[in-house]
Amino acid sequence: MLKHIKDSAEFNNETAKGKVLVDFFATWCGPCKMLSPILEKVASEHEDLTVLKVDVDEVGDVAAQYGIRSIPTLILFEDGKAVDMKLGYMPEESVLRFAKLK
Repeated sequence: MLKHIKDSAEFNNETAKGKVLVDFFATWCGPCKMLSPILEKVASEHEDLTVLKVDVDEVGDVAAQYGIRSIPTLILFEDGKAVDMKLGYMPEESVLRFAKLK
């Protein structure tokens, strides 16, 4: 499942359960645009993973909370805890390994 986050309350609720991959992005960011279809595909093919998209320009408080200074940034959450972080674009195989799906 892929979901666009609108505020910090929704973010906290969604990251509290299971395996969640969070994409911090901006609509004007080239590498973010390249990563987006990969994340959509991964989300549609893996029911055990929730993918959240957080626009840093719209939900800046969440981006600030996690010290996001470069986009795209992916953070992997497991049961409410951030367990890993990667910066920049990555191909599908790398996303799958990072999300521990391969």
